[in-house]
Amino acid sequence: MTETDGLAVPFEQHRSHLRGVAYRMLGSLSEAEDAVQEAWLRLQRSDTSAVENLKGWLTTVVGRVCLDMLRARKSRREEALEGAPESVAQRDRGSDPEEEALLADAVGLALLVVLETLPPAERLAFVLHDLFAVPFEEIAPIVHRSEAATRQLASRARRRVRGKAAVPAGELASQRQVVDAFLAALRAGDVEGLLAVLDPDLVARSDQASQAAGGAAEVRGAANWARGAVTFARGARFTRPALVNGAIGLVVAPRGRLFRVLTLTFVEGKIASIDVIGDPQSLRGLELAAM
Repeated sequence: MTETDGLAVPFEQHRSHLRGVAYRMLGSLSEAEDAVQEAWLRLQRSDTSAVENLKGWLTTVVGRVCLDMLRARKSRREEALEGAPESVAQRDRGSDPEEEALLADAVGLALLVVLETLPPAERLAFVLHDLFAVPFEEIAPIVHRSEAATRQLASRARRRVRGKAAVPAGELASQRQVVDAFLAALRAGDVEGLLAVLDPDLVARSDQASQAAGGAAEVRGAANWARGAVTFARGARFTRPALVNGAIGLVVAPRGRLFRVLTLTFVEGKIASIDVIGDPQSLRGLELAAM
């Protein structure tokens, strides 16, 4: 057995864990696989004879790789034309869309969307510490900060992820029930179910980026909107509740990529207005938090 063969077995034992770390860091299955492969190459080139915790060592390596990838991605975005959306196809070359969708759902679509808004170092500190229990003393060297400063990174990220609701907890809980019923009806193509949670005088507006070809920018009346909305039932599988600027709303994120945001207002326990936002610049200006 070669030395490489001896490393392969323990590495494969940790592959699933490493992919989970990388996916939460990068939000892309193909990029996560690239990061894991790079960790394998670094393992082959390193002397790990004194390493007592190979899983922890590999987790740290994957964290470093992902941080470099996030920073490179940020640089590419800054060099790109303002408002030009990044191609999902470029980030997910060769990945299985169904596997990607299942993985995004398991992680949490809203969480992935919020993580995408965090600066690279904050994202790393939060993912490694809060999601994978890596000690701050091990994260600090990766982000080139003191342990105390690294704790602050994770704390800031945690506040962003959790957000702060602008309505009382009891009201938020009741609105969440309405939104869950709304989503269930939308996914089922159930017009009557939609009408049960919509105010009869509903006003639904879409920005230019969200309008279907030949579609109206504004639709008035719950019945009018519900009949057209059920045709988009398939897209509802990629839709999840989230806090949008402190209020409950919906994020549409196929394969974990933010595509649309729906802001909602409520009157007497029913959805009274829906605003669909698809403009990339407008999306970047929203404060999103997972629920």
